[in-house]
Amino acid sequence: MTRSDDKSWSARVRDALRRRDEAVPEPSGPAATDDDARLFRESIGDVRRLPEPAVAEPTRSRPAAEPLQSERDEASVRDELLTHAIDPAAIELGEAISYLKAGQPPKLLQKLRRGQFSVRAEIDLHEMSVAVAREAIRQFLDDCRRHDELCVRIVHGKGLRSKAHGPVLKQLTDTLLRRRADVLAFASARPAQGGTGAVIVLLQGT
Repeated sequence: MTRSDDKSWSARVRDALRRRDEAVPEPSGPAATDDDARLFRESIGDVRRLPEPAVAEPTRSRPAAEPLQSERDEASVRDELLTHAIDPAAIELGEAISYLKAGQPPKLLQKLRRGQFSVRAEIDLHEMSVAVAREAIRQFLDDCRRHDELCVRIVHGKGLRSKAHGPVLKQLTDTLLRRRADVLAFASARPAQGGTGAVIVLLQGT
C-alpha cells in the first residue's frame, strides 16, 4: 500500500466515524446506575399491591312487578260502570235473580239457591245512592276475597220506595256481579235471608 493510498484510507475512516457520531443522538441525561436504583428503592420503602376494587352490590332492591295492564283494564271497567245506565224495567219488583258463570257446573247454582253455603259476610245497600252503592259493592267483594270469605250476602232491597223507578239498587247489583270475573254464581236469597231483597254471592278464591 502506498502512502497516498494510506492517506486516502484514513480519510475514509474519519469520515465514517464522523457520520456515525452525527447519526447517534447524545443521551439527554446521565444513565441511571445501580446506586441510583438502590437509593430510589430505599426512599420509597416497601411496596404492596393494592387489592382489586370490589364490585358494589345495589343497595336498593328491585321494585315488585306491577300488573299495569290489569290495573288499566279494571280502571276501564270501573269507569264504564260509573256511567252505566240502569234500566229499572229490566227487573221487576219481587223477581228473583240468578247467575252462573260459564264453565261452572249447574249443581253449584242449585246448592246456592238451596242455602247449602254458609254466608260469611254481608253488606246492606239501603239508603245508598247508585254511585255510593257501586263503590261499596266493589270494596266489599274485594275485601271478602282478601279474607277468604267466599260466600257473602248483599242486601239491595226490593225497591218498594222507588215507585216508578223500579228496584234500581237491585238492578245495579245484578249488573255489577255479572261483570266481575271473580263471581262464580249468585242467586236471590231464601225467604229467611231476605228473599228477593237480597242476593247470595259465591266468589272465586284467590
